[in-house]
Amino acid sequence: MYESRQARQTIDPFMSFLPSTFGQRLRWWRAHRGQSQLALAGAADTSQRHLSFLESGRATPSRDMVLRLAAVLDVPLRQQNALLLAAGFAPVWRESALSAPELKEVTSALDFMLAQQEPYPAFVIDRRWNLLRANRGAVRMVDFLIGPPPKEPPPGPVNLADALVSPAALRPVIANWEEVALYFLRGVQADAAGDGTPATAELLARLMTYPDVAALARAVPAEPHGPVLTIHFRKGETSLRLFTTIATLGTAHDVTLQEVRIECFFPSDAPTARLFAQWASAAENPGS
Repeated sequence: MYESRQARQTIDPFMSFLPSTFGQRLRWWRAHRGQSQLALAGAADTSQRHLSFLESGRATPSRDMVLRLAAVLDVPLRQQNALLLAAGFAPVWRESALSAPELKEVTSALDFMLAQQEPYPAFVIDRRWNLLRANRGAVRMVDFLIGPPPKEPPPGPVNLADALVSPAALRPVIANWEEVALYFLRGVQADAAGDGTPATAELLARLMTYPDVAALARAVPAEPHGPVLTIHFRKGETSLRLFTTIATLGTAHDVTLQEVRIECFFPSDAPTARLFAQWASAAENPGS
């Protein structure tokens, strides 16, 4: 109970779920982005008086004004739809399943990126770190570190954020777990602040309930030892040292696609690169 209360206190700035009216939502986003009424009005080509009336509910926005203000405030597509609904308009941005036929070309591109990353690991995840797909290098790495997945898959998607911080998953095999987890938590906090959705705030709250995480979130990052943070996986006598890149799809016009991320792992040293090459070779030539 104490740690749950402590976790809530740690993330209070990111738990202010958006209010219901358009004016309240607009004021929330403006404050969240650190914009004054004058600055936002100027950027959106309107008057400060009109913006004040919109926030107070004394004026009703046009559909174009909602979209203009959302663009200036860099509101994610999911929350742009919410702003439109609050103002009495239908959503503009669709949200498709990744398997939808209209996303065929995009999913082919994702598969191409995963294949090009072989023999090194790559994952496709959504904004809340739910696993959408992975390449063979990723499967081999996870199988080595924590064993193959259960025959009966758990309900719901696999969440890589939970896997990173849970003592029952990857945490025991990350030699520099505190350093990695602190950096990762900063990223989730930024996500929670950036998208303003309950789902991302709830993910952050859930991560804070794991042992030691709430205390870790208040720690000061250590002085960096290199140009990038290396994740040091260690199991028995085997070490894997990797760094990651995260890519997003540009100019997305679909909520799902805007929230997709592609995380690619690269070896930080020659022994790690050789080991992944050996694993790939053994998988392709099992009898040799």
